[in-house]
Amino acid sequence: RRAQAVCIPAIHLHTTAATMQVSQKDFEKAQEQLKLLKKDPGNETKLKLYALFKQATEGPCNSPKPGMLDFVKKAKWDAWNSLGNLSQDNARQKYTELVSSLVSAESADQKKDASPEESRHDGYETILVTTKNNITKIMFNRPDRKNAINHKMYREIIKALEEAGKDDSTIAVITGNGDYYSSGNDLNNFTNIQPGEMEKMAKDGAVLLKEFVGHFIDFPKPLIAVVNGPAIGICVTVLGLCDIVYASDRATFHSPFSQLGQSPEGCSSYLFPKIMGFAKANELLLFNKKLTAAEACAQGLVTEVFPDRTFQKEVWARLEAYASLPKNSLAVSKQLLRSLEKEKLHAVNSKECEVLKERWLSDECVNAIVSFFQKKSKL
Repeated sequence: RRAQAVCIPAIHLHTTAATMQVSQKDFEKAQEQLKLLKKDPGNETKLKLYALFKQATEGPCNSPKPGMLDFVKKAKWDAWNSLGNLSQDNARQKYTELVSSLVSAESADQKKDASPEESRHDGYETILVTTKNNITKIMFNRPDRKNAINHKMYREIIKALEEAGKDDSTIAVITGNGDYYSSGNDLNNFTNIQPGEMEKMAKDGAVLLKEFVGHFIDFPKPLIAVVNGPAIGICVTVLGLCDIVYASDRATFHSPFSQLGQSPEGCSSYLFPKIMGFAKANELLLFNKKLTAAEACAQGLVTEVFPDRTFQKEVWARLEAYASLPKNSLAVSKQLLRSLEKEKLHAVNSKECEVLKERWLSDECVNAIVSFFQKKSKL
């Protein structure tokens, strides 16, 4: 090895001062690049780097051999000493090349190990459904309507929950696109209905709502709500059926049922008193109280609140960690936790939908909705 090290063609020895200067800059740059490596290159490579650095800066090994029992110092000394009479210029060059190869290898590994690009599910118009890092994300996507849920969106969310329950993802996440999480039921669902069609509208609406809420009750995997902004109505009530609810500090929670002549749904008539106590649940479900994110968290509806500026970064880092856990274990545990309540929840859902069907057909509800639109038109 030593013979090879000194047998260098003469042309390489006739370097100019400019070339030497560039080489020194490259050497210094390599030292900075080494500090930025995220992966440990391993002891053998670290010894090579140490030896080449010492050779490049001090020349051939000139320190006394350490004692046999000083393993670390002896390993370093042996690595340095093995370079023999390798010139400082060549040591600098080899050091730079080795660091460059480590940087390139790490870059290639990152590309190889990087999660696949977010795959988008086709066949949706009102929501965006994507899968990445073992997470299926269902995003309400009517930002111009504050993500209000119309009939088509109800059906698409049902379809997305069915697919997410069967795909290879570990967890599913529901969130909103834009400033709102969701403004709840699109009240345009109740407009342009002829008097003779009211009963059919109420019946079909109750069937659709029952199916919608039923899919939250039966969802087999951990289901996490990422509440990025204000949430209203049905999108508040089904939060009780989610396994975790993370909220931005700019989110609010409002269920103005009595204001619109309606009644609770999403199993909230059963779950909210269990979660927050009857008195607090009554304020929310009977008397239209709007909760801040902090209040919702204090009352147990929200798991944790994050500052809006760091909300997405903090929450998704946590979700990716959850999604790396054993998939089947999470699913089995989720179903075990839900099993004792599932029959009760379906019964509550059925009752709530029956009551709502009656409410939708009542003059009180019709007048309340008309009044709402009249006030809205004056704004």
